Amino acid sequence: MFYSTTDGQYIQPGNQFTIDGVEYPSNWLNLSTPEEKEAIGLEEVIATNQPANDQYYWVSTKLDKATLTYVNTPKELEGVKTNAVSQINATAYSILLPSDWMVVKAVETSTTVPVDWNTWRAEIRTQAQEAITAIEAAKNVDEVATAVQVQWANNPNTPSIVADTEKPSV
Repeated sequence: MFYSTTDGQYIQPGNQFTIDGVEYPSNWLNLSTPEEKEAIGLEEVIATNQPANDQYYWVSTKLDKATLTYVNTPKELEGVKTNAVSQINATAYSILLPSDWMVVKAVETSTTVPVDWNTWRAEIRTQAQEAITAIEAAKNVDEVATAVQVQWANNPNTPSIVADTEKPSV
């Protein structure tokens, strides 16, 4: 987007515009050089900051000539916490769901679930509960945003990636 210092209008690329009675075609901004833009009083609008995550903040913009500022206002903390807890529960559920058949089979056939799978499933539930505890203790939306960043444990069928630091034997 460009700001016209001549008449104060904002111009989006791909749009036709008029400055001082001169009509410019919709492709003019894309085809013109920076010097040509400057010659007719156009300045590129520059953002002074970044928009925050709209899951936690209401994001609006403030334009002051060629300066764009994102106004990041935290959302209501209790609502953010409620949504974050739901997100953690839904994620844990979706991680565990593919292995639920093992538990059903074990109950139906009076057999056991393999130990590594039981351990992993317990770890997922523990990770979810730890995240929920951190969310509930959060004093602001930034703490909630940090609490939902869970590095979920890999299931037992996922191979571990180990760096090969040994040199091949000759």
